[in-house]
Amino acid sequence: MPKKLRAAVVGVGHMGRHHARIYSELPETELVAVVDKDLSQAEKYAKMYGCKACREVGDIVSEVDVASIAVPTVVHAAATHPLVEARIPVLIEKPLAPDVATAQQILTWARQYDTVIQVGHSERFNPVVQAMKRMEVTPKFIETNRISPFTFRSADVGVVFDMMIHDIDIVLHMVQDRSYQVNAVGVNVLGDCEDIANARVQFANGSVVNMTASRLALKTERRIRVFCPDAYLSMDYQKRTGIAVKKDANLDLLKMARERNYEDLSQMKNVDFGSLVNVEPLVIEDTEPLRMEIESFLRAARDQDSSGVSVEEGAAAVSLAQEIVDCINACGWHDGV
Repeated sequence: MPKKLRAAVVGVGHMGRHHARIYSELPETELVAVVDKDLSQAEKYAKMYGCKACREVGDIVSEVDVASIAVPTVVHAAATHPLVEARIPVLIEKPLAPDVATAQQILTWARQYDTVIQVGHSERFNPVVQAMKRMEVTPKFIETNRISPFTFRSADVGVVFDMMIHDIDIVLHMVQDRSYQVNAVGVNVLGDCEDIANARVQFANGSVVNMTASRLALKTERRIRVFCPDAYLSMDYQKRTGIAVKKDANLDLLKMARERNYEDLSQMKNVDFGSLVNVEPLVIEDTEPLRMEIESFLRAARDQDSSGVSVEEGAAAVSLAQEIVDCINACGWHDGV
């Protein structure tokens, strides 16, 4: 059996505590340390999992094989550098960085030290996304909707880097194009950053994406709809449900009209369209996305095949997010509220 990897978690707040739990449960890892500027917070989880508590990242560099970075985004680079410099693979919570320049710096470190850096876009491992991926569709139009009540956890960043970033990563992964034009609008209500945003992205390959995010809703909803030449997919991330309507599995209405000698489809107005459509429920597996993400990261750390989000992909998501924010700031709505 391979030797257990010694793992550490830097930042044990809302997300970091879940990283710590999973490292403590996985058979291939041993949680040896938790790090937090608030030492009492680190000690709380160190006691829970029987590991070391530290205040500084430098205190653990010589004692770990892998690490998760779950500190505020603005200090991702500072927390990451000592570990990557020591060639320790790291998993950085999303988004990779607060701006493009910092994302590029982290990407440079990954290449300079030839070290694995992956990014915690755990929605990529949502069973709904995995089911969609298995269909191998070619999207032409994608519509995403991600809304929730304000959580007060990420008030220092806008809704684009806080919430829409999930959909940005998934869209870039599906479309596989890095050349695009952006139009976006947004409104700030509670603070200096946008709380509601809508972005329309036109890719060079012809795909079009419309993304909406709001953290001022009275309910939580996370949906994506994908329109393709040969299929239509509708998925609910939160409920973990989805359907597929495939062209090859449904009646050809034009063919049916010809067979019935219809001159115009309007002559079929008495036909129940819903009864003609073959709707297939997607097979959704019951898995924990964060656990799958960490397991994929550990495979990468052992130089094995990994489906994790690379540092290059994380940087691409930051780049598109920043362009959306810049477009919002330039549109005039943001300053008028």
